[in-house]
Amino acid sequence: MIGQSRIFLETLGLIERISNCNAPVLIEGETGTGKELVARAIHYGGSRREYPFVPINCGAIPDDLVENELFGHKQGAYTGAQSDNAGLITQAQHGTLFLDEVDSLSPKAQVTLLRFLQDHSYRPVGAGETRCADVRIVVASNADLDKLTELGAFRLDLLFRLKILNLKLPPLRERQGDAALLANHFLHICAEKFSRGVKTLHPETLAWFDQYCWPGNIRELENLISREYLLENSAVIRFESPANENGERRIGIDRRHINLTSMDFNEAKNEEMEKFVKSYLIEILIKMHGNVTKAAKLAGKERRAFGKLLKKYGIDKNLYSL
Repeated sequence: MIGQSRIFLETLGLIERISNCNAPVLIEGETGTGKELVARAIHYGGSRREYPFVPINCGAIPDDLVENELFGHKQGAYTGAQSDNAGLITQAQHGTLFLDEVDSLSPKAQVTLLRFLQDHSYRPVGAGETRCADVRIVVASNADLDKLTELGAFRLDLLFRLKILNLKLPPLRERQGDAALLANHFLHICAEKFSRGVKTLHPETLAWFDQYCWPGNIRELENLISREYLLENSAVIRFESPANENGERRIGIDRRHINLTSMDFNEAKNEEMEKFVKSYLIEILIKMHGNVTKAAKLAGKERRAFGKLLKKYGIDKNLYSL
């Protein structure tokens, strides 16, 4: 998990606190914000890290097989059940069961999950005995479950069971400076994966990263960087901001305008200056691969003064080194 924006660091702190609890977690966020990655961070950062992390996409479970998938079955439970089969609950014993796209569960499946959450007891299909599971449930949704409950599409009692601990992931457009940092990380991955040499992003390309709204969030950024890395023959990659169907830039101008007009002139000026300085420092570090001496020289600053700026804006040079 990579980032250094204020909202991202606050999210990291909340993840750490949630990891040390042993209650159901609801992770909400737009598509591509890294919900499964966060679920894994919660699991491996907690006391269950030595036990399995079992992910499942709820949208891929047929409605008539929900109980079989979750609880397993005994041999002969139905035609074709030629042997015992451990369900996901059994596989995740003492660990974490991650249910992605929980909003896609049918009403019948929601009842099944609710019944299990009440006391963590279950019965495999075809079994006579009831079993008890020691499993932490973490779920994720890119839909607003509160609104779905108002529409009658999601059970309110199930939402209460799942929302004991709630984590809302910020979209990439709200994480100032993180897009450039993530892009640099993805470039390193591409260099290792495709063996086509080390490449960097042109400053003009980096300049619009915090202005673009990134509707696909981190996943969109990763795919974009991978494509440009593979298609670009030179060591410096330069490309334009993605455009919508009308050819217009999707750059969140209205959002920025609202934020600025809530302040007086000096406050707005100072905030924009701070964003510019931080963005400038990050771009230079990316270009110089984290080498502070070279970055300071390029910026026309003494190394000590440049280092003080990095400290002032909370920028870790190690995040940009190859």
